[in-house]
Amino acid sequence: MTQFLIANMAPVMFAALVFFLLLGFPVAFALAANGILFGLVGIELGLLSPALFQALPERIFGIMANDTLLAIPFFTFMGLILERSGMAEDLLDTIGQLFGPIRGGLAYAVIFVGALLAATTGVVAASVISMGLISLPIMMRYGYDHRIASGVIAASGTLAQIIPPSLVLIVLADQLGRSVGDMYQGALLPGLVLTSLYLLYILLVTIFWPAAAPAMPAEARTIREDNGASGLRSLGVLFVLSVGAAWLFAQSFGAGKAKDEMIVIGALVAIGFAFVAAIVNRVTRMGLLSRMAERVTFVLIPPLGLIFLVLGTIFVGVATPTEGGAMGAVGAVLMAVSRKRLSISLLKQAMDSTTKLSCFVVFILIGSTVFGLTFRGVNGDLWVEHLLISMPGGQTGFLIAVNILVFVLAFFLDFFELAFIIVPLLAPVADKLGIDLIWFGVLLAVNMQTSFMHPPFGFALFFLRSVAPPKVKTTEIYWGAVPFVIIQIIMVALIIMFPNLISHDVAKAGGKPAELQLELQLQQGSGSGDGGAPDLLQQLQGQK
Repeated sequence: MTQFLIANMAPVMFAALVFFLLLGFPVAFALAANGILFGLVGIELGLLSPALFQALPERIFGIMANDTLLAIPFFTFMGLILERSGMAEDLLDTIGQLFGPIRGGLAYAVIFVGALLAATTGVVAASVISMGLISLPIMMRYGYDHRIASGVIAASGTLAQIIPPSLVLIVLADQLGRSVGDMYQGALLPGLVLTSLYLLYILLVTIFWPAAAPAMPAEARTIREDNGASGLRSLGVLFVLSVGAAWLFAQSFGAGKAKDEMIVIGALVAIGFAFVAAIVNRVTRMGLLSRMAERVTFVLIPPLGLIFLVLGTIFVGVATPTEGGAMGAVGAVLMAVSRKRLSISLLKQAMDSTTKLSCFVVFILIGSTVFGLTFRGVNGDLWVEHLLISMPGGQTGFLIAVNILVFVLAFFLDFFELAFIIVPLLAPVADKLGIDLIWFGVLLAVNMQTSFMHPPFGFALFFLRSVAPPKVKTTEIYWGAVPFVIIQIIMVALIIMFPNLISHDVAKAGGKPAELQLELQLQQGSGSGDGGAPDLLQQLQGQK
């Protein structure tokens, strides 16, 4: 038995962790207890030195001194203030009126608002609960199929995990040792593509099953013009003029500025132009804008302005994610004040929830640090590396195996637990196989998003069940989630097939230029009779 433990300490340790997690022990304590228990066993068996545990205090203080993790409470507080100040309610009401006349309009509105809330809150629970409370009764009232309504609400709420400023992207960047800004930049396009796939699914539903997602009846459309028009033409003209103002600004002052910087500044100019136009229209009462255009502008512009201000400064490099999160938290408080929704009770609730979530993350991180110290001490990282590198198929085989593993584990673990337990084991292997870690992190984030939608354990389904009316059956919520889980799996496949969907500055993110990769591989003897060096030279010449 002793010889078996000495030879197989790493797999036994990992199996013990899985066993304790399946028994329902809290993740943070299961991680720490396994680390300490097997550390003592390893010392007794002569595998580890007692001095190993002297590194623990320094590692724990290192977690507390990590500035990157400060972005988590800032973005959480920002999202909770915005959600509880009534922003979600106003957005759903206004966008629902905008899309109401078309078939499936309320579902389109929920997806659009879900993406917008994801870019302002970054908290899945807040998005799902707020949209479930507001939009689910309305969708049921107007004849939506319960499965379609519940599925689209749960799925749209989970966009908060992949669209910046997602909390899981912050954690993944920290675990992968990469920049949060680069992780945000890499995840932006996949998040928008996933949102588009949700919209495409609703379009197909309205074509092949029109009764499941009807249009709003005329009497339900409360934003009407005096002449009976929809007011969309005025909104379209305002949009064109705003884009034109941004283009003129770019032509006049864009010389010498980086592309990312001009996109952010141009978006802020367009937002500012539309907001000023709406204010002038309201003050002068000249009727330049329709009621729909004015309402949409006043409801959309504040959160859009906050999004581009916070994320734009991070993308451009003006602010760190922590500074951007602090700026977003201040902006959320100011927006709540402007809406006359800020109160001591609201602040107390937001700070209480923020403190709980932040403590939850830090405790899991401390537990994973204790576990990781012992696991690496018994060469567990080498065991995982040899296990995955020896798989057939190279990079492709590794990616397929990892995605299947994460998909299965997501039935039982949430995204924080997956990020702290699995990612530190996979990242060194991915790096050794030459996989860009930003790309790998975004791929894992999209896969881990399914953890919220898995029937019957998905957290988004639990959140929706807690606020759904009794007439919505739990089985309907589960079946409604299945198509969106399939869409998320399709998105994982698209990222693997089209890696350019995730774009970022490789050099800034810590990637190695092609010339450096060539030098390293030559030093490591990549030309040892297998043609590696000549092939790499040809690839390098082709890239140039």
